[in-house]
Amino acid sequence: MKNDTFAAIDIGSNAVRLLIKRYEPEDTPPGRPLKKLMLLRVPLRLGFDVFQKGRVSEKKAENLVRLMKAYRQLMKIYSVDRLRACATSAMRDAENGRDLIKEIEKETDIKIEIIAGEEEARIVYNNHVECQGESRGDYLYVDVGGGSTEINFLHDGELRRSMSFNIGTVRLLSGKVKEQEWARMNEGLTDIASGHEDITIIGSGGNINKLYRLATDKDDTDKSFPVAELARLYHLLKPMDVRERMARFDLKPDRADVIIPAAEIFLNVASVVGARRIMVPVIGVADGIIDGLFEEELKGNRG
Repeated sequence: MKNDTFAAIDIGSNAVRLLIKRYEPEDTPPGRPLKKLMLLRVPLRLGFDVFQKGRVSEKKAENLVRLMKAYRQLMKIYSVDRLRACATSAMRDAENGRDLIKEIEKETDIKIEIIAGEEEARIVYNNHVECQGESRGDYLYVDVGGGSTEINFLHDGELRRSMSFNIGTVRLLSGKVKEQEWARMNEGLTDIASGHEDITIIGSGGNINKLYRLATDKDDTDKSFPVAELARLYHLLKPMDVRERMARFDLKPDRADVIIPAAEIFLNVASVVGARRIMVPVIGVADGIIDGLFEEELKGNRG
């Protein structure tokens, strides 16, 4: 393979991630030939600016440029061959978002795509190839981010529907989620649930992974836990303030606040579709970006 080291940058509403993977089929599980070399997450929390003031503040814009310069140097160290950088909900909404990505490209030569919610949902779906689970049956991939939630419905391994909603953890904490958006989400979920009585949720995002690790009632063999256990954790954590959650459950400050609205979103989805269980493979937008780059490389080699 001509290009074997891939990188993804995911500029989210809560954090900015750099993921680097390399094609090493001899050193990875069968069917999963990409080996993770590094994952770096920096909580810039762009969404708190954007959802409240409509734009990225000057300070956070400067920090984003600095971070992109650092990521560029790290990619040089790892000899990255192919990169795709995507910005999601916060940058979609920021009135200065496009000016900021032009500045970043000028300073770092990193070209950032501001992607639509539907494209974000498709990227999340891409990484289903790394999930360990039966392809038969009904699965709802739910990726909860800081600014939006992406939902993909699969029936017997076939993608039937993709949806994106402006409902995210940072947006909820900022009080910027409209009731009409909840109604739109629930209408779409009700439509999916019609005629499908046994839907399993596959959760994506740092919050659901942390909730899974905190769970006591879980199955480590397939990385799943009951919706009832998620509800128990939610009712345990919600009355606490951020400092208490940090102290009792070893949560970082940027996780201790958003974990509650994340649980609320997952519980709402589970309630509407009647799901009883959530699978939690370690997947995210950055994984989906790299899966897409890898598939393009394979097609190019075959051609």
